[in-house]
Amino acid sequence: MKRKVENIKEKIFNINAVFSEEADGGYSVSVPSLPGCFSQGDFFEEATRNIKEAIELYLEGDYGESLATHKAKREFVVPVTVHG
Repeated sequence: MKRKVENIKEKIFNINAVFSEEADGGYSVSVPSLPGCFSQGDFFEEATRNIKEAIELYLEGDYGESLATHKAKREFVVPVTVHG
C-alpha cells in the first residue's frame, strides 16, 4: 500500500537580529525591522531561540500580520569602522 505524501509548503524568512553582549553576561537581541521586538538570553543559543519565538509572536500578535503575509524588507548588515 502506497502512502500519499501531502505537499507541504512552508515559507522561510530571513530577518536580521542584532545581538549585543551585556556587561554582566548574556545577550540582548533586537530586530530593527520589527519595532519593539526584543529578547535576551544567558547564552547565545538561548538568545537565538528566544528571539525566534519573539519574532513569531510579534508577527502573529496584535500587529495584524502573520508569518504568511509578512513582507520582509531587504536589509543589509555592514560593519563600519570609525576612527576616534
